Amino acid sequence: MMAIWLTENSKIIVQGMTGSEGMKHSRRMLAAGAQVVGGVNARKAGTSVDFDGTNLPVFGTVAEAMAETGADVSVVFVPPKFTKDAAIEAIDAEIPLAVVITEGMPVHDTAVFWAHAGAKGDKTRIIGPNCPGIASPGKSNAGIIPADITTPGRIGLVSKSGTLTYQMMYELRDIGFSTCVGIGGDPIIGTTHIDALQAFQDDPETDAIVMIGEIGGDAEERAAAYVEKNVTKPVVGYVAGFTAPEGKTMGHAGAIVSGSAGTAQAKKEALEKVGVRVGKTPSETAVLMREIMKNL
Repeated sequence: MMAIWLTENSKIIVQGMTGSEGMKHSRRMLAAGAQVVGGVNARKAGTSVDFDGTNLPVFGTVAEAMAETGADVSVVFVPPKFTKDAAIEAIDAEIPLAVVITEGMPVHDTAVFWAHAGAKGDKTRIIGPNCPGIASPGKSNAGIIPADITTPGRIGLVSKSGTLTYQMMYELRDIGFSTCVGIGGDPIIGTTHIDALQAFQDDPETDAIVMIGEIGGDAEERAAAYVEKNVTKPVVGYVAGFTAPEGKTMGHAGAIVSGSAGTAQAKKEALEKVGVRVGKTPSETAVLMREIMKNL
């Protein structure tokens, strides 16, 4: 079985492993079978942490952790005010994948590390910030996506919303997923719907794709244009926010509705125009995917 970006061979380090969230989710990732190989905390370099019999070293820097362990993924669990520096450190070390879980990050900080990744030649794929991370069921888990709510299979999932990611994984658990990517709902994010659509299109072990968006911005419209030109696999979609009042800024990460652009209806129409079937609810979206997988 294939997966995108995260496989059973991925070696994961956790920036902020010694903090309470870092500890909790490192333990959970290990229990899910992920190869977590160490942590990074400059103040605790040289120590180690015991996770139910698995002893993991703590390194001073990402570069040192990579040199010692061969790590190729970092999961960032650090407070918002330190996240920009943590991300820049991962980018400077040229780790292939950095998954930034932190929420409440200033958009300006995200813009800085996103631009820094580009200036360094985009050697580091960033997922997030403010996201649940990425899971390849049965293989590996980097972030906070529950490991036991679905099974390995041939559906690819990309989602702006954390909780809807989990719901979709659960509803289609009998069919299963190749990889589930929670890209986060902030105005500036590293990995977009389009990046994931391209990776799933190129992955021989993914047969169909579920895409979950939400109101505000134009990411879903741009994804629709991309699907039309580049994606031959079946795609189903869901857009969170059908019940949102127009013209109101909703609480979720920059979901601002302006005119018709950015509304759930406008996004649904843009997607349907290019052949993406869009459910009115997450459950209806799961039913559409079920039909597709039956007929493949």
